[in-house]
Amino acid sequence: MVAAHFTTISRPGMRPIALLSKRAVPRYPVSFGRLPAGRVSTLPTCCRGFSATAYALQNADLNRTRNIGIIAHIDAGKTTTTERMLYYSGFTRRMGDVDEGSTVTDFLPAERARGITIQSAAITFHWPPQTAGEGDVPTPEELQAKGLPRSAVSHTINLIDTPGHADFTFEVLRSLRILDGAVCILDGVAGVEAQTEQVWHQASTYRIPRIVYVNKLDRDGAAFGRTVKEVGARLGGWPAVCQIPWFEGGNGRFTGVADAISLQGLRWEGGDGKAVKMFDLQRLEEEDAQLAAELKRARTALVELLSEHDEVMVEKFLECEEDHLAVSPTDILDSLRRCLLEQGNKIIPVFAGASFRNIGVQPLLDSVANLLPSPTECPDPEVSIGNVKGGLQRLLSGDLIVEESKNASAKGKQKKKASKSEAQNPIEKLQSCALAFKVVNDAKRGVLVYVRVYSGSLDRNCSLFNTNLGVAERAPRLLKMYANDAVEVDSIPAGHIGVVVGLKYARTGDTLISYAGNKATPPEPLNTLQLRPIDVPPPVFFASVEPHSLSEEKNVQDALALLLREDPSLHVSVDEDSGQTLLSGMGELHLEIARDRLINDLKAKASMGRIEIGYRECPLSQSGPVTKIFEKEIAGRKGKAGCTADIEPFDAEAEADASSSKNDAILVETRDGNQIIIVAPGLDIATNRKGEEESQLLPTNVDVNALRTSLYNGCLAALARGPQFSFPMHSTKVTLTFDPLEHSFGSDTTPSALSAAARLATQSALKDLMSSPAGGTSLMEPVMNVIISVDEASLGAVVHDISSSRGGHIVSLDEDVPTTSTNLSSSPQPPEEAPTIDVSKIYAPPDPFGTSSVGASISTSTNQQRTITAKVPLKEMVGYLKHLRSLTGGRGTFVMSVDRFDRMNAQRQKAVLTELRGIY
Repeated sequence: MVAAHFTTISRPGMRPIALLSKRAVPRYPVSFGRLPAGRVSTLPTCCRGFSATAYALQNADLNRTRNIGIIAHIDAGKTTTTERMLYYSGFTRRMGDVDEGSTVTDFLPAERARGITIQSAAITFHWPPQTAGEGDVPTPEELQAKGLPRSAVSHTINLIDTPGHADFTFEVLRSLRILDGAVCILDGVAGVEAQTEQVWHQASTYRIPRIVYVNKLDRDGAAFGRTVKEVGARLGGWPAVCQIPWFEGGNGRFTGVADAISLQGLRWEGGDGKAVKMFDLQRLEEEDAQLAAELKRARTALVELLSEHDEVMVEKFLECEEDHLAVSPTDILDSLRRCLLEQGNKIIPVFAGASFRNIGVQPLLDSVANLLPSPTECPDPEVSIGNVKGGLQRLLSGDLIVEESKNASAKGKQKKKASKSEAQNPIEKLQSCALAFKVVNDAKRGVLVYVRVYSGSLDRNCSLFNTNLGVAERAPRLLKMYANDAVEVDSIPAGHIGVVVGLKYARTGDTLISYAGNKATPPEPLNTLQLRPIDVPPPVFFASVEPHSLSEEKNVQDALALLLREDPSLHVSVDEDSGQTLLSGMGELHLEIARDRLINDLKAKASMGRIEIGYRECPLSQSGPVTKIFEKEIAGRKGKAGCTADIEPFDAEAEADASSSKNDAILVETRDGNQIIIVAPGLDIATNRKGEEESQLLPTNVDVNALRTSLYNGCLAALARGPQFSFPMHSTKVTLTFDPLEHSFGSDTTPSALSAAARLATQSALKDLMSSPAGGTSLMEPVMNVIISVDEASLGAVVHDISSSRGGHIVSLDEDVPTTSTNLSSSPQPPEEAPTIDVSKIYAPPDPFGTSSVGASISTSTNQQRTITAKVPLKEMVGYLKHLRSLTGGRGTFVMSVDRFDRMNAQRQKAVLTELRGIY
């Protein structure tokens, strides 16, 4: 190689690198697959209250902001990739190592001890690194006119490193709620794993654009081509291969990537990964003819794929006389960005690298700045105000308030219809709207509330009104987080992520708004404004928490309250019979981490018992009607009411028939597997002018709605404990009958007396079940839908273990059975079903080790991944991960979600009861 063929340039975040001569210079400067500018939308209302200059600066800043998350299966390399990003951006001076426990984002002692991510960490950095004297920053349109990518100027990256373990899926979900884009990292050896599919579908729920980074291509057994096909088959999209791996000599060590967009080869020269050598297509043909030929095929496939989904690309292709290689990189990247930001997008850009070997991270950072959207380009966040739902922009324009006012008037509420101009009045004083997506207790700083600001600017010392709790709090300090470090700021503008210090009440999922004026409470209907909350289903793992002494009970309760505020997927309940405090979670590791946090971090002097399972009881027969009259003083006031309860087994499939069979039913509600029907014969309900239900047969202090609510709550309280084993009831149908002539006693019949009567009648009916010939109640246990990924050699052992030793039922082998994580059962579903992708039409470069050579035949027979779908009792899945790893040599993984509760047979029920009572 002749020295005259090289020139030396300097690039932010990299040492001077050797480049080819002028004839080899790419068609746009310093290419790492840097992408061109795409469409830029405006933000007309989110910065209300700013001057024209401030608004322009704010909007320009948002165009250079990326709120992204790193999502993947456990051990795919998320934290390692994040560490390289921080190093190349100049945020850190050395790269942290997961094995050494020296990473920036995994700063909790439990994370460093286990080598996994437990809680999502937010960190802000700039890419490319900011340099002094940059001068005026060009707009995306100006960059595009010059043929430069967006990453030619420095961008602010707000990055969240999320957990990969299935027990912490809720942590991923609440982080995804506020992200604009995501990078999904795949293990090049394992391919698309089970938890990868879970987090991918979670991101689909919120329509988050994603790019894929295939990591660990330096490891033995890595197969980029196979992984690309799995992306299409398992993630329901068309993979757009933007880079292909560069193996030395075609089948040697992994040294770099070939960029199909810019037709360049990038070879990393070892060391810390800052020294990269770039080759254009002509030079690449001289260096590695086989790779150059494959790169041309990759470019052809990329242009063909984009032409199928983007009409503009078809025009560009025809302008280039149908020459795939002649299409300019900027046109390809414009098309890629359009496809990625389009709703219902099915294009998945795929990149390659090996983060641990410092290969491929800089091009990935470029793709983040160029491909993923800014806050101004994301779909309008959904909000609700009163009973009206719509986009945030509709709220800020006043349309939602007008609609809410019309609805309120239509329902007969005494409220004046608001005009468009009147609706603008309260909106103009709305300074900011933010969502609290995470709460963390920091030992030094106190409680930190992570917020994403959606409109306006959240300023220091402003009054924040919590629309969920109806309380106002002052925000004394605002921080910009850098993992465990922080920098104090005066304001957090729209589109950014920050931290509020000093809030006493805010929880995960709360909506916070600041409003100009003397009153802390905003006027109606702004005080009901809600950004879409995150629903958390009930957990199924629990353990007892016992304070060491009676004097420590209050401290333990305070620590538990703080733990629940941090993590809403944890639940605390008190067993009425034993008085034990029970801590519930989403899995074994989840509870184990919660125990460590409680004892080590929050210094609670308590101990936790072993993990138990939440069982249920179900009736085996029907009870007769039981009528009870409650007569007792409540809070010094006489209360008297009556109710009749009838209990029978409930079949969910017959729910529609059951609801239609009761003509006098004033309530038919299904909750927690039980159905409650309230019947009031002869009540003669009428609707008054205010739209409220009323009846002449009810006392004046009880309306129809109060009657319905009181009876319903009383019945729920009774169903919380079964008559035989004291577990909550399930699959139970309760019919409550309220006869106004027999069960109403004038002014003595109060809502509290009605609730007590319903509870008393339901409890008595449950006790009557015990005297029935059919045997009263039976135990039910949670059955899990389990998807296990194992290699071919371990398939037989795992199937045998599930079906014989654990009493499970194998549903299918190697079939994609859709399942949702436990944390997703209450969350919104993806907007549409994933399309069927024809894998044979997907372009994927051949894997150098996929041929029938020595070693390859072994991998195809023993290392082929198989998927087992089974239904297994939850009790048998406690501690299963360790057993699965021993069966599969550490290669097996599984995810599970609650499927249903099943009745136990007599033999299994006896064994469970023996264990619960401690009789061995």
